[in-house]
Amino acid sequence: MSSESRLYTFSPETKEKLRKFRLGTSRAKDPQAVIYQIDKHTLEIAQVDDEVYTNMQELADELPDHSPRYVLLSYPLTLPSGRLSVPYVLLYYLPVTCNAELRMLYAGAKELMRNTAETGKVIEMAETEDLEKIEEKLGGEQ
Repeated sequence: MSSESRLYTFSPETKEKLRKFRLGTSRAKDPQAVIYQIDKHTLEIAQVDDEVYTNMQELADELPDHSPRYVLLSYPLTLPSGRLSVPYVLLYYLPVTCNAELRMLYAGAKELMRNTAETGKVIEMAETEDLEKIEEKLGGEQ
């Protein structure tokens, strides 16, 4: 058992939500995203709210200015070959203005979150404006 999995926790409900979101988004026609955070006191990783965001601007508006978040994103796109692809990634949102304690808290759980959510890759974001370029980041690295 890794040290991260002993330090950070997921409730059974959260694990089930992660599984359902991953399975439910694989055939989605629109982008779908959910936001996760770490409770500083209990070190439990949980979904912020029950909202599934389909609009990148609404998602950007929900991300805090001074606190990191994990965002699970399923983003359908058409590759240059014409084939439909639905990458499932973890966006690691780490604003430059957040304090060192929060940076370390989220950095320590990043791989655990990636493995538990079973995402293909992690994309780091420092500002919400990075969401505007998410399609080229996803399409360029296929």
